[in-house]
Amino acid sequence: MTTSLFSRPAWCAVAGFTLLAALLPALNLAFPAGHALHVPGYMIALVGKFMCYALAALALDLVWGYTGILSLGHGLFFALGGYAHGMYLMRAIGREGVYQSTLPDFMVFLDWKEYPWYWAMTDSFWYCLALVILVPGVLAFVFGYFAFRSRIKGVYFSIITQALTYAAMLLFFRNDTGFGGNNGFTDFKRILGYGITAPGTKAVLYLVTLACLLGALLLCRWIVTTRLGRVLQAVRDSESRLMFIGYNPLWFKLFVWTLSAILCGIAGALYVPQVGIINPSEMSPANSIEMVIWVAVGGRGTLLGAILGAFTVNGLKSWFTAAFPDLWLFALGMLFILVTLLMQKGMLGLRLPGRRAAPKEEKKELEKAA
Repeated sequence: MTTSLFSRPAWCAVAGFTLLAALLPALNLAFPAGHALHVPGYMIALVGKFMCYALAALALDLVWGYTGILSLGHGLFFALGGYAHGMYLMRAIGREGVYQSTLPDFMVFLDWKEYPWYWAMTDSFWYCLALVILVPGVLAFVFGYFAFRSRIKGVYFSIITQALTYAAMLLFFRNDTGFGGNNGFTDFKRILGYGITAPGTKAVLYLVTLACLLGALLLCRWIVTTRLGRVLQAVRDSESRLMFIGYNPLWFKLFVWTLSAILCGIAGALYVPQVGIINPSEMSPANSIEMVIWVAVGGRGTLLGAILGAFTVNGLKSWFTAAFPDLWLFALGMLFILVTLLMQKGMLGLRLPGRRAAPKEEKKELEKAA
C-alpha cells in the first residue's frame, strides 16, 4: 500500500495540486473582478478552509489509519488551537470594539475587569503560537498517558474521547469561563498589524496554510515509512505480539497521539483568521465524527486519501447546503454507509479494471510465503 500510494504518479499529483493551489491567490490579486482569469475572494477563503480541514483529517489518519486508534474527539484539539489564536486576534482589535475598551466586548458586557490568568500575555503573537502547539499537545499527552497506560482501546477509547470533547464544549459554552460563551470570538480586524480582510493578507494566510498542509504530509509520510511507522502499524495489527517481542506500545501510541493533536491545533489556528470566527460548536462531537468520515471516504491509512476525502466531502457539503440545505445530513449518512459497504478502502482503494491487484513486491512476498 505504501509503495503504490507514494509512487511517481502520486508525487506528480501532489506537485500538480500544490502548483494549482498556489496559483489561485495570484490569479485573485493579478486580475480584476470580471476578468476571465480572476479567482473571486470567496473561493480563496473556501479553499483555505478546506485545506485546514485536510490538515485535521491528515492528523486523524495518522492515529486511526496507521495506529488503529479511532478518535471521536479531534474536534477538541482543532478548536483549542483556534481559541488560542483567536484570543490574540481579539486583543489585536485594541479599542476598536463596540465598548472601546482594551478588553474584548464580551468581557466588558459580562463585567470582567481584567484578563484571567490563562489569557495573560496573549497580546503576543508568538506566545499565542506557542499556546496553539502546547495546549492541544499537553492535553493529548496527559489524557493519552492515562488512557494508554490503562490499556483502554477500541470502542471504549473512542467513547471516552467523545465524552471529553462534549465536556469541553459545555465548559466553553459558559459565559463565566472567559471563552466568549455561545458567540465565541469574532469581529477580527488585524493580524500582525495587517488588515485581516485585505486581499494580500488573505493570500498570505492561504499560502501559509498550503505550506503547513504540504509540510505535514511530508512529515507524516516520513514517519509511516520509517521503522517507527512499522512499529505503529504493528500496534494497529497486533499489539499483543508487539509486546511479546519486547516493545512497549505506550510510548509509541503516546507520541503519535500527541503529534496528531498538535497538527489538529495548528489546523484550527489557521482556520480562525480565514473564516473569521471560532465558537464552541467547532468542538461538538458531530464535527469530530465528520472528520472520521473524511478519512474513511478518502481512504484510511493512506495519508493522501485523508486530504482527498476532506476536499471531497466538504465540497459536496458546500454544494448541498446551497442547493438542498435540508438534505445534507441525509446525504452525509448515505455517503458513509456506501463507503462502509462498498468502498472499505475509500476512494484511493478503488482499482481500475485490468489493473494488477498488487505491486510486484507484494506478489514476490506472496510467492515466497506459498
